[in-house]
Amino acid sequence: MLKAYRDLEREGLVAPRPGQGTFVQQSLASPSLAGTDRLQRALAGWFHQARAAGLTSEDMAALFDRALRESEEGVA
Repeated sequence: MLKAYRDLEREGLVAPRPGQGTFVQQSLASPSLAGTDRLQRALAGWFHQARAAGLTSEDMAALFDRALRESEEGVA
């Protein structure tokens, strides 16, 4: 996993922030992601619920990163 993060850093796609995690700087995804409106609305709803629960942006980013990693690992 560490090697993958280093490769992404070297390519300028992510940047580490000490004490906070690693954050995406660029994406390889197409700039026009057709058909993602429903997903974006659902994610906006999740952000609203997270804020109402008292989570900070950093808390939400950490939860999102963990869920993404677990989905990629097949844990979720």
